[in-house]
Amino acid sequence: MPVKNLRIVFAGTPDFAAEHLSALLAHDCNVIGVYTRQDKISGRGQKITASPVKELALSHNITVFQPANFRNQEDVDQLAALKPDVLVVVAYGVILPKTVLDLPEYGCINIHGSLLPKYRGAAPIQRSIFNGDRTTGITVMKMNEGLDTGNIIHTKTIDILDTDTSESLFTRLVPLGCSALLEALEMIAEDRVEETPQNDSLACYAEKITREEAKIDFSESADQISRRIRTYIPWPVANFKIGNEILKVHQAAVSSEETSAPPGTVISADKSGIHVATGNGVLVIKQLQFAGKKPTKVADVLNGHRDLFKAGTLLT
Repeated sequence: MPVKNLRIVFAGTPDFAAEHLSALLAHDCNVIGVYTRQDKISGRGQKITASPVKELALSHNITVFQPANFRNQEDVDQLAALKPDVLVVVAYGVILPKTVLDLPEYGCINIHGSLLPKYRGAAPIQRSIFNGDRTTGITVMKMNEGLDTGNIIHTKTIDILDTDTSESLFTRLVPLGCSALLEALEMIAEDRVEETPQNDSLACYAEKITREEAKIDFSESADQISRRIRTYIPWPVANFKIGNEILKVHQAAVSSEETSAPPGTVISADKSGIHVATGNGVLVIKQLQFAGKKPTKVADVLNGHRDLFKAGTLLT
């Protein structure tokens, strides 16, 4: 059958999910209903905020459902009443029980930001950069009750650039995910899906990012610190302490120069950056952020804070 004949229910919450819903709507897919997380109360004014997916769905006059979970049978029955052919799940944030997974005729499919079985879990994009991977991609899988353990339907691969941060890689993965989703739906509609079971022996888990791990340890190699910095853009941003000041690092590079100075020692500081000894190699810090300030190029930082980065100063 044509893709347009598929009765699609979409489940997602953040901007990443909204981009995929937008792609479906742009290709005239038959989205008959949308599920998203419940509205949040945020800010000083305790304003009720709808998810990006809800806002997009409502702007296209698509009915939105927001159950807290699917523990109540009436919520399961509500989904069943839509008679979906397929449920597309993208960063929904709600666990789907087997009663829901078994409802659509062609099952539930999920878009995941890694090449499964590598990096199952919450932070696949960040972990791929942190571990120095050269490639990553998008996996479309048929969902089961496990955590990212379903059979693989379709994959698309992308190179990880030396300059990629989690933010930039995320941005480049969005169109790849949208393309993979549309292609997977075509495969479903044309009855040419070949499911490939994941090799569990190759699986690894991408744990959720924490603030604590963004602290820079200068005893690590310059290469590892550089990856750490790129990993934690845009959150929580890698940081170090100098005196009582905590500084966030938004950009750095690995230098080919050699040094015997102890890790964390400032070797030099000029418009090219702050050159710091590490456990192996020299890191050049190029962009810093002081508390309450915007990220600033080191050349400008040194105009007002040169004394903080004299040669021999120890960063911790």
